[in-house]
Amino acid sequence: MQKKIEFEKSSVNFQISYKENLNPSQLEAVTCTKGPLLIIAGAGSGKTRTLVYRVARLIEEGVSPASILLLTFTRKASQEMLKRASLLLDGRCGKVSGGTFHSFANTVLGKYAPQIGYTEGYSIIDRADSESLIGMIRKEISKISGNRSFPRKSTLANIFGTAVNKGICIEETVEDYYNHLIIFLDEIEVIYEKYKIEKIRHKFFDYDDLLVYLLRILKEFPDIRKKISAKYSHIMVDEFQDTNKIQAEIIYFLASENRNIMVVGDDSQSIYSFRGANFENIMTFPDLFPGTKVIKLEENYRSIQPILNLTNIMISMAENRYPKHLFTKIKGGSKPLLVEADCENSQSLFIVNEIKKLKKTGIALNEIAVLFRAGFHSFDLELELNGEGLPFIKVGGFRFAESAHIKDLIAIIKVFSNHRDKISWYRILLLMDRIGQKTADRLYKKIVEEKSAYEGLTALKSLKVWTQDLERLWNLFSFFNANPLISVTQTGEAALEYYLPFLKSKYDNYPKRLKDLEQLLTIMDRFKSINQFLADMTLEPPNTSFNDSFSMGATDNNRLILSTIHSAKGLEWHTVFVIWTLNGRFPSVQSFRQPENLEEELRLMYVAATRAKKRLFFIYPTNIYDKISGTFLNSPSCFLEDIQENALEKCFINR
Repeated sequence: MQKKIEFEKSSVNFQISYKENLNPSQLEAVTCTKGPLLIIAGAGSGKTRTLVYRVARLIEEGVSPASILLLTFTRKASQEMLKRASLLLDGRCGKVSGGTFHSFANTVLGKYAPQIGYTEGYSIIDRADSESLIGMIRKEISKISGNRSFPRKSTLANIFGTAVNKGICIEETVEDYYNHLIIFLDEIEVIYEKYKIEKIRHKFFDYDDLLVYLLRILKEFPDIRKKISAKYSHIMVDEFQDTNKIQAEIIYFLASENRNIMVVGDDSQSIYSFRGANFENIMTFPDLFPGTKVIKLEENYRSIQPILNLTNIMISMAENRYPKHLFTKIKGGSKPLLVEADCENSQSLFIVNEIKKLKKTGIALNEIAVLFRAGFHSFDLELELNGEGLPFIKVGGFRFAESAHIKDLIAIIKVFSNHRDKISWYRILLLMDRIGQKTADRLYKKIVEEKSAYEGLTALKSLKVWTQDLERLWNLFSFFNANPLISVTQTGEAALEYYLPFLKSKYDNYPKRLKDLEQLLTIMDRFKSINQFLADMTLEPPNTSFNDSFSMGATDNNRLILSTIHSAKGLEWHTVFVIWTLNGRFPSVQSFRQPENLEEELRLMYVAATRAKKRLFFIYPTNIYDKISGTFLNSPSCFLEDIQENALEKCFINR
């Protein structure tokens, strides 16, 4: 450490005093800029601060911003980090290459896709469009089209995504994760193969394809790989514990030339295996990059020590982990509380009463969160909160860009960009009166014979199915054809004018949905090209609808937070209630069958507990009948049951 400090004083005249602003572990992570580096960042230990200061440090050492690559899981995260780095140092930090794995893949593929056969480019389809395409293929197979027990398109999409992200075949995926569907294995495999063919035929890339094709380019074209890898002298990856097998391989190839790779993550917060995240990536990183230096960030800036005492004990139960011990300089605080309730409603009433007490002490509702393993766990509590007039927001529901009216408008813009987009054409045509699936299919086939959407619609004019709706659509594309240089916003405004009659006839609440569409036009104003707008809406769509509310009409600043634990990761509150901490519910009965699943449930509980700053409650109802085991569940979670009272206080309540 002494050498690093002397180097800072003598070799470079640094603008930032890193030693004064970072703790010793953070300072080591920031100043160790050569070779592979694994940062095990405990909950609340300032990992974002560490990444921000490291960006600034690299630039102060003379590294070109364009040669620094910062990969995160949301674009918002990278933008915020680079903004903070710019405020810390200067505007050079804003020129760092930052973004998500998928956006980075899209950038690379935009240049190199012709190498793998996509000479005319490609269109990115989101999850909903992917499901639509799968649904079309599903309907074509007469053998299963009327079989109600055959998996739905959403389930099929999950199966396909799991197979790709885990790097396994469809058969293994069904056997391991969807065993009850094994009787349909042959048909599922047929649909998967047709899905891949249709994507190639229409030049569609789904989310998984972006990563798959990027990896293919890095693997199969050594010259391109060397060029890309040499471009980035320093690579940083946030939340490495959430990467899947493909992403880990991409990192390996990207860092192959310079090997100045730093990954940051917490093995104790790896909770996304259902999305394909591979826990082993962070555990085996030192094997992938020999000579890796491991640094642990253990000083916590969020929680009081009594909460950390409990979480340290809890995570020590995990067999496969990097040992660490979180500590804090924050003084005082009370022990977490384990509450046994005689039924589910007692659990809800206890929480309502505690929230009222907290409000009286001046704690705002938005500083309180109720966390749960599954969305349905909060239903009874929601009734009690509404009955008491306590406003809340439940994290979940449809994403803004997945709402039907948003997708309708975007479909119009998509066919303007790519007139071969089958999914979008079907969506547009099926809005019209007297046009069903078969007619839409016939019209689509005629449209794609022409060179553009305008010419394709013109070719339909001679058909008997020509309607007033088609005439209006032709007028829209006639306008687009005559004005090829209009802005992205003007394109959206023209599309909205066409779509408005459908919106009013289709939805009773169309005024609210119209505000959503107006918000979309505001978003469009940020973009200079249609293709960039469509790519961003697919890769990084906004999350919230206009005036989105899950309860009463309260502002966000005055609402209690109800959230699944998965959605709460990365957030923090003054007080946290973790409900349904009942053995058989959390962890679930099924998780006891596989050790790795049980360990992930433990990490999920750990994530929930480490969201709390000052107060932490675990509550579990008793006398709950479990249909699977045919028994009554009465014991607290096995993750909590044996913790001594010097770390976890226990009590019982009833109605």
